[in-house]
Amino acid sequence: MTDLIVKLFIKDKDNINDPKVRGQYGILSGVAGIVMNVILCLAKFFVGTVTNSIAITADAVNNLSDAGSSAVTVFGFKMSSRPADEDHPFGHGRIEYITAMIVSFIVLFMGFELAMQSVDKIRNPEDVSFNLTGAIIIGVSILGKLWLALFNRSLGRKINSPAMSAVVADSLSDIAATSVTLVSLILSNFYPQLHIDGWLGIIVAGFVLKAGFEIFKETLGALIGEPPTKETVEEIQKKVLSYEHVAGIHDLMLHNYGPDRFFGSIHVEMPSDFDIMLGHDIIDNIEQDIYKDLGIQMTIHYDPIETNNERVTELKAVCVEIIRSIDEKLTLHDFRIVEGPTHTNVIFDLVVPHRYSKGRDELIAEISGKLREKYDYCFAVINVEHSFV
Repeated sequence: MTDLIVKLFIKDKDNINDPKVRGQYGILSGVAGIVMNVILCLAKFFVGTVTNSIAITADAVNNLSDAGSSAVTVFGFKMSSRPADEDHPFGHGRIEYITAMIVSFIVLFMGFELAMQSVDKIRNPEDVSFNLTGAIIIGVSILGKLWLALFNRSLGRKINSPAMSAVVADSLSDIAATSVTLVSLILSNFYPQLHIDGWLGIIVAGFVLKAGFEIFKETLGALIGEPPTKETVEEIQKKVLSYEHVAGIHDLMLHNYGPDRFFGSIHVEMPSDFDIMLGHDIIDNIEQDIYKDLGIQMTIHYDPIETNNERVTELKAVCVEIIRSIDEKLTLHDFRIVEGPTHTNVIFDLVVPHRYSKGRDELIAEISGKLREKYDYCFAVINVEHSFV
């Protein structure tokens, strides 16, 4: 059914890298959410009034807030699909993250309001009357929310959207909350003296607050700057290393300016005695192919290395063995040597994981000491850095 709806309302539906097409997906998601939540809100207000249930009435208000969240989603996708301009040369894709952040604030606010109302209901309990029609309407609303969650999950996966992921999380919390409300209504028919409506409202509020916090946390991470996925990094590395004459890679960086809008850079190692024009041509091809296949605009730095110097090869192998004996997570690059009449400087960059247990000076001292044990005329000149992926 989702595929049919997408086919009816989105032209060129498979061209998801086009910001306009991506915006159409977001608008479709938002409109579906508005329609569904308004219908559910009206139905639950009716049931809540008839049964005198604060949990059901609060759930109706939650649906109204969800409709507002969907409206924010529509606006956010309309804005994020705008093309790049002089003030925003990388486009407006990060507005989608801001949209998800606003949704999280709405969800958190409604969860807090629901908790306050539930506490008041616990202090001043009222009888809740069971109504079969109301129970059926609530059951149908659960199915409606389930469809909406699956619909948005399908769209969100297709375009990798954090805003839609936020809507899905919100819908799932609503399903849990409404299920608790249904249980409250049914139990009130058999145990009217329990007055559990307020307590179950607290549980519903907990679900809502948890969903809001998770949406906020995920979106905040994207806005601050998160590393790319392991799969993306491995795909880039595999592709670059597949080209002839590429001896190694390092210093990969990826910057996210919105979902699936990546700009990056990488250092590509090639023989220092290589034809520079041919090397430049290879780099151009790599950049173009990565953009065509992965949609990433990559800038590549040509890093010349000695591949035919036996002395360099020997000392590099020894240094690699030394750092691996310390920790398999350590790597090196930009290896070179400067030989003099009395000693040889062995120069390289050492890549260390973030929050590593050993400090910079301790690592340098340990590596330098082990190198001097093998070659007493070698002095290590090490630049310690962290990876960005």
